[in-house]
Amino acid sequence: MPQSLATRAPAKINLTLHVLGRRADGYHALESLVVFAGTGDDLRLTPGPSLALEVSGPTAPLAGSDADNLVMKAARLLAERVQGLKVGTFHLTKRLPVAAGIGGGSSDAAAALRLLARLNGLPLSHPAVREAARLTGADVPVCLEPSARMMRGAGEDVGPGLNLPRLFAVLVNARVPVETPAVFKALGLQPGQKLSGTEHFAPEASSLDTLLALLKQTRNDLELPARKVQPVIGEALGLMRETDGCRLARMSGSGATVFGLYDDCEAAAKAGRHILRVRPDWWVKATSLR
Repeated sequence: MPQSLATRAPAKINLTLHVLGRRADGYHALESLVVFAGTGDDLRLTPGPSLALEVSGPTAPLAGSDADNLVMKAARLLAERVQGLKVGTFHLTKRLPVAAGIGGGSSDAAAALRLLARLNGLPLSHPAVREAARLTGADVPVCLEPSARMMRGAGEDVGPGLNLPRLFAVLVNARVPVETPAVFKALGLQPGQKLSGTEHFAPEASSLDTLLALLKQTRNDLELPARKVQPVIGEALGLMRETDGCRLARMSGSGATVFGLYDDCEAAAKAGRHILRVRPDWWVKATSLR
């Protein structure tokens, strides 16, 4: 029996998301400080003669079929670029909500590329791995090596890893999917149009207080249009801000997941329990971010 390989596909959190404008090619130019959560999906690869995917877990029914699942898309793109690529069957345990602004599908795809790279002795810096990540989706390159870093452009410009202090957080999703194209449509930028706003800070901070002070000078430019598309985002943010010890509450990505930052894990866990009591039907997870 071939030895399986396994990895975690952590949730991606956009601590910031500045939209600089819309490029002539139609894509939006972004600047975002990205971190990764201690919670996520799990992916295992059992070597075999052909590519296949099995999905289980709480949110498996929403993960899509083989044809549109990003794990298979990434794997096929890499197989097209590496002759004789060793492949196999992926086993995805899906826990994260989908279409939620936390890169669940993108992180799954990046995890698939990591496992295939490991199986084939390829470095993650291999041009074929990088190209497969870029072609799979805008958030996949930043998820390939999941640690705090800046993401720019339409996702293709990924900066080096950053040494940020650990953040204690609560993630909340009302279990209502929000499609990214609808949010950008609500933003309403035309090709060539730019957005004005304060410049993004240099993402270096040695302490939690320093980082939080810097984060308060930033924003998520997609929050307002996302709230127009799905008003429950505003309710989630309001509940988060009412919890004891919430230092900052903001939406991640294009929504609908929001996060709150706290001084320690106990405060985050207490806030998570409070939100679950108020909205027991929501997805709520206390975690840490790095």
